Amino acid sequence: MMAFSWLFVFLLFKLSSVDSSEPKPNIIIMLMDDVGWNDLGAFGNPAMETPNLDKMAKEGALLTDFYSASPVCSPTRASLLTGRLPIRNGVYSDIEHAENAYVSVRHIGGIPDSEILLPEILREAGYTSMLVGKWHLGHEEAHLPLNHGFDHFFGSPGCHFGPFDSVNFPVYRDSEMIGRYFEEFVIDENTGLSNMTQLFIEEGLSFIKEQATKDDPFFLYWSPDATHTPLYASHAFRGKSQRGLYGDAIMELDSGVGLILELLRELQIDQNTFVFFTSDNGAAIYAGEEGGSNGQFLCGKGITFEGGMREPSIAWWPSHIQPGIVSHQVGSSMDLFTTSVILAGLSVPEDRIIDGSSLLPSLLEQEVDPERTVFYYRGNEMMAIRRGMYKAHYWTWVGPLKTGDPSSTQPSNCFGQGVPGVTSEELTDHTDCPLLFHLGKDPGEKYPIPNDSHEYMDTMLTIRAVVTNHKRDMVPGEPQLNICGEPEDIFSPPGCEKIDKCVPVSEGTDLEPYNCSEDPYL
Repeated sequence: MMAFSWLFVFLLFKLSSVDSSEPKPNIIIMLMDDVGWNDLGAFGNPAMETPNLDKMAKEGALLTDFYSASPVCSPTRASLLTGRLPIRNGVYSDIEHAENAYVSVRHIGGIPDSEILLPEILREAGYTSMLVGKWHLGHEEAHLPLNHGFDHFFGSPGCHFGPFDSVNFPVYRDSEMIGRYFEEFVIDENTGLSNMTQLFIEEGLSFIKEQATKDDPFFLYWSPDATHTPLYASHAFRGKSQRGLYGDAIMELDSGVGLILELLRELQIDQNTFVFFTSDNGAAIYAGEEGGSNGQFLCGKGITFEGGMREPSIAWWPSHIQPGIVSHQVGSSMDLFTTSVILAGLSVPEDRIIDGSSLLPSLLEQEVDPERTVFYYRGNEMMAIRRGMYKAHYWTWVGPLKTGDPSSTQPSNCFGQGVPGVTSEELTDHTDCPLLFHLGKDPGEKYPIPNDSHEYMDTMLTIRAVVTNHKRDMVPGEPQLNICGEPEDIFSPPGCEKIDKCVPVSEGTDLEPYNCSEDPYL
């Protein structure tokens, strides 16, 4: 209920910096893939290869304590667009206790029709919405972006996994397929060369130019995925970074951010456009040199220690956000839903719990809610909670600590970072005596506060009460990632017949859905 209380406070907030007589602001959310907290110069990366993002931070607000809603991709993306925890919106699995799940090539589930997505609400205020890049919320036609509020789409329902022997992921323009990754849309896994990021940049720029000629506001959800393995970059950026191919991909994405912000200035709509940059989860430690950096934070993608969910985040809105501020407000990707809805002059849905809060008090007035709470989930389990500067782990799991080979069937999400008594290779229950850290003193989560200290007992008294209320009010959504099969709309998506790219399902393939626990590949 904390989200409701803070939202109520905001609705009473004077809104002095948002003049209701002004046109509704355009909204651009830039969601990166597997980019770590320490991958940007503004967040301390010594390579200093992100000049445009660093400039964005100088002109806007750098958020040091902003989190993804999940340590993996699909659940975070669902939560950003619904303002709700994955366990509420259904984009999770409960086949195994506390297990991550995402929309793989074999999942036939996706974002439920019962969920209300951000572009659906913004449409009520006259917004035109476009998704450029990665969707990852379902392959079947019923789950695609245009059936959930978006007016335009250029990208893929999945990530650019592959190449596969059977069928590669389709790339769409709006509601129809126009090719496939590794085929019409080339990604050379040997050289790491691909023009996909340039295409995503061009699509974003074209959409902005077109919408700028119209009176209605727009929402651009820009979600390129070059920093997810297999990595790629275009000829112009390949070999430019000190950090290898991953750094090349970061530099190209940085250039795209710069081009988008510069276009907003040229079109003189920068002062009426709210832009937010963040990532879907922490850097993939298991990818070794092909992954990013989470800096001082423990572990990475897939894990509920800080490295898995604390994200590099920047807000930019000239003439509204004071340039160069650093916000220590605890926030979540779910907040982008609530913030965007309020910017559009609308109200969040009242028929369901919304977990996101508004970021506007912190961004426009530098206010801080010291009691803001973030819950860290893996699948069906609340693993940890942060309230203020304190974080309590009720469950821990990091998987194998010694496997540094990215090709391993059990790659390490915490390679080289084991902390005795803290990181556990097996799922470990700490509910009776949670591990407690003060993130201001110990951001790396290496030194648990002694459980017999006054600090521990006083802090846990408050945290336990918050957790009790949270679990009492929790009504899990129907898990959408329990069912697998052969998604027919990967083989023969809408429009495939027009370009002769329909792929017949192999003879003898059983198209009946089955429980994902029976799938040998998952």
